Amino acid sequence: MSLTGACHCGAVRVTVPRRPRSVTDCNCSICRRYGVLWAYYRAGQVKVEGARHTEAYKWGRKALNFVRCKNCGCLVTWQRVKRDPDRYMGVNWRNFPLAIVEQTRVKKLDGAAWGGHSW
Repeated sequence: MSLTGACHCGAVRVTVPRRPRSVTDCNCSICRRYGVLWAYYRAGQVKVEGARHTEAYKWGRKALNFVRCKNCGCLVTWQRVKRDPDRYMGVNWRNFPLAIVEQTRVKKLDGAAWGGHSW
């Protein structure tokens, strides 16, 4: 059963194949500022609609795009700059319906101990 989430204004929609077993709450320098819960899927499993309404931010080694809606500013995904449908990407689980978010187990990740993920 696929699930669809959207940014606040609805311009960008993300569809995933299923609910994840858990999501990650990372405290690295960027994730804690974004306040996201990451669900991970192979890039080929994720459908992003409204990509023309997005923009990306890169930092550190510039290997990841943190993708947000240009209209409302909600972060929707992180994707590898070098696209590969078999590699994992992160989907911001907070953009999905609250009832589903609240039913999903959260794992804490001490990304700050890794030096803030320089990816």
